[in-house]
Parts: sequence; structure tokens; C-alpha cells
Amino acid sequence: MKRRQTIDNLLARKLGQVIRLSATDLHLLDGLVEGSYEVAHGEDIIKQGDTPRFVHLVLDGVVCRNKVLPNGDRAIVGLLLPGDLCDLHIAILGRMDHNISALSDCRIVDIPHRKVAEMTSNSRQLSMALWWATLVDEAILREWLVGLGRRRADRRAAHLLCEILARLEAVGRGQDRMVPLGHQQLADVLGITSVHLHRVLGVLKSRDLIAQQDRRILVTDMAGLRDYGQFDPDYLHQDDNLSPLAEWVLAG
Repeated sequence: MKRRQTIDNLLARKLGQVIRLSATDLHLLDGLVEGSYEVAHGEDIIKQGDTPRFVHLVLDGVVCRNKVLPNGDRAIVGLLLPGDLCDLHIAILGRMDHNISALSDCRIVDIPHRKVAEMTSNSRQLSMALWWATLVDEAILREWLVGLGRRRADRRAAHLLCEILARLEAVGRGQDRMVPLGHQQLADVLGITSVHLHRVLGVLKSRDLIAQQDRRILVTDMAGLRDYGQFDPDYLHQDDNLSPLAEWVLAG
């Protein structure tokens, strides 16, 4: 029971960032989680073209959305962290148009589509929370596109590190300010070579913004890193500030 409670609280923290969840809502979330399983680093959780039967919830580790080109090159188009639902929208579209893969050893829960449909039918709050989560995913993608087109690699790396830690802290993780990605995984996410990443991290280290610890990146100056990466967390929408329309729907 202790492990179930940890899982449930994690999902509730994610969905409860802007929506006040009732005891009934929390009970519905509790019913979504029926068990977890391990996925090893590098394994696909679901592949492009598959017809999914579940929505996947990340409990531990880092997962990515990615597309593989005909020549085998992989483009990472999204990061999924603990508390994130990987493929909620595919329950509507019916077929995967990308891969979901583990960037580290992960723990995952499979949630049947039927349970998601029951949950949204029975709770206006949870339906709105899932809508919010999907819109935030789109906002993050827009920010990544801006970074790819307009930010230098060192500032883009700083911005990404800030985003990862902000998202982790929102679900009660990341207080140690250790980034849960190795160098090669980080290079893949940024779309640069490992050699280029080494130079980029050298810039951040020279400014005393990060340090190396156990082959991972430790953020040593969070305020300085935010400033260097020009990180504005507004696009993460973590401030529980809903639109008048959303408030009206919830009050309805």
C-alpha cells in the first residue's frame, strides 16, 4: 500500500498544479494505477505505427518522444518526466505517429483508455486537468522550437536544464538540483554532438553555473542559470492561474 500511495500522490501533484482536486477526484486517480513495471534505458515503450491500448504514466526516470528518420537518425521532440502522461492524445487519434522511448531506466504504469474515459466523464475537474496537461505539452514544444531557431547552444542548454528542474520540482522531485540525464542523452535532446556538448558545458562550468558530480550535471547557481538561459517559466503554466472560461466551466 505504501508504494501505491507514492504513485497516486505523484499523479495528483501533476494534475493538481492548477486544478483543485476533490476527494472523489483523488479516489478516481487512485483507481487508475494498477501496478508498475520497469523499462530499461534505450527500450521503446511504444513505437510509431502501433495502435495503443494504454496511456503510459512515468513514475521514475526520463522518457522521450522521438521520430526516427529513414537513415536511422533520431530526433527527440519531447521529454517526459515523473508524473507525466506520455500519450494521452493518442487515445483519441488511435495510432502512434512517433516513438516513446526510455532515456534512462524507468518505471511506468499502463492506464487503460477505458479508465481515462470513465475518469473524464465522471469529473469535470479531472477532465480540465488533463486538458491543461495537454496544452502545457504544446507550450513546451513551442518553446523548444524557439530555442532551436533562435538560441545559441549554450543558452539553449541552460534553458533546458532550468525547464527540467522546474518540472521536477512541481511534482516534489529535483530538490537536489541534479539533472537526471547523462551527457549523451542531453546531447541527443539538444540535437548536438557530444563534442559540441562538452564545449557547451564548459561554458556553463566556467561561469560557475553547473558542476560535474557522479557523471551527472549538478546545478550550482539556479538564479544565474535562469538568467543565462533567459528562462521564463510562464510557458509551464504552474501558477494555478486559469482563464475565466476555465473557471466558468469548473464552476458550472
